[in-house]
Amino acid sequence: MKRMGMLFRAKANKALDRAEDPRETLDYSYQKQLELLQKVRRGVADVATSRKRLELQLNQLQGQSSKLEDQGRKALALGREDLAREALSRRAALQQQVTDLETQHTTLQGEEEKLTLAAQRLQAKVDAFRTKKETIKATYTAAQAQTRIGEAFSGISEEMGDVGLAIQRAEDKTQQLQARAGAIDELLASGALDDPTGTAKDDIAAELDRLSGGTDVELELQRMKAELSGGSSSQQAIEGGAQDAAPQSQQSPHKFDKQ
Repeated sequence: MKRMGMLFRAKANKALDRAEDPRETLDYSYQKQLELLQKVRRGVADVATSRKRLELQLNQLQGQSSKLEDQGRKALALGREDLAREALSRRAALQQQVTDLETQHTTLQGEEEKLTLAAQRLQAKVDAFRTKKETIKATYTAAQAQTRIGEAFSGISEEMGDVGLAIQRAEDKTQQLQARAGAIDELLASGALDDPTGTAKDDIAAELDRLSGGTDVELELQRMKAELSGGSSSQQAIEGGAQDAAPQSQQSPHKFDKQ
């Protein structure tokens, strides 16, 4: 089970590493930092709102305390010492509330200052991270482009690999067809295969046709020469040929006669 778990984690880690894009990870981290900064700013606003509410309550209690003090003085001036004592008692209770609110106000003011300073620091970190993020993204994109260009030039990329395989297959098929065509021509020329169209000839027939064609050409050339010379040379050539043939045919009878 431990080995299976380790194998599963290794496979998952490899798949995640293959699918992970550093640029997307950086953008996500920057987004989370912005959300955190927004929460800090919201906290500062909440503390400032509470502080402002305390200030309003303090102003209201201080106003009531001043009013009770004036009423106590008037009551004492009128000889109503009991009313003056009651007014001073209420004023003392308000003063206690004012003291408590002032303490809370001081505490909130300190928290507000701390959160404001933290927000400023976080804002500076977020700005620095954004600059670094964009730099890393630009560097990664440039490196990725250079890698793809290098793979394309070297032919080790998947796309160029497929193109190279296609070219190799085309060359192999072309060589195979050329070899087959040459073999068929050799078999037809040697007579091992019959040509149903009757156009193919063996070596002997081709040689006879060449000799026959050469004889016809020579005869045609002799005829044209005879026509150019006025026909006399042609007649002489014909008669000479007849005379050459005649003695050969006439020699036999003379020999028989002599015998």
